[in-house]
Amino acid sequence: MRTIDFTPVFRSSVGFDRMARLMDHALRATEAANTAPAYPPYNIEKLSEDDYRISMAVAGFGQDDLDITVENGSLVITGKIAKPEGEEADKTTYLHRGIATRAFERRFDLADHIKVVDASIEHGLLHVTLVREVPEAMKPRTIAITNASGTNRPAIEGSKAA
Repeated sequence: MRTIDFTPVFRSSVGFDRMARLMDHALRATEAANTAPAYPPYNIEKLSEDDYRISMAVAGFGQDDLDITVENGSLVITGKIAKPEGEEADKTTYLHRGIATRAFERRFDLADHIKVVDASIEHGLLHVTLVREVPEAMKPRTIAITNASGTNRPAIEGSKAA
């Protein structure tokens, strides 16, 4: 098992412990790739600078069979088809059953300021739309530089101070 020591990074930074957890999670997922579930398949698309979409193949699942939650920076998509009991049970005899309708849970770690905007299902694909919404306080801004007199105009030699 590979590990990365983030101690040098933590000496000069604050609040990056989440990144260390993400890197650790990614390394573990890479090592377990042979045993990681590949069901259901999905795509992650970057639509623009701040817009993303996750498309997941959920053939056989209806709107009521899927659940989408966001908690602690993670998007969790679960699917489970309720099986009827008693006389309502499916009495179909399959010669080949290739459409998987088994329960699943997929987790996606979301970066800071990523919000889930919308979810829709169309043609057996679940589309989850995400957007990056950076608060105004976090956006870059220009800071005016003032001189010793408190004005933001440059001081010119030989001029009278106001």
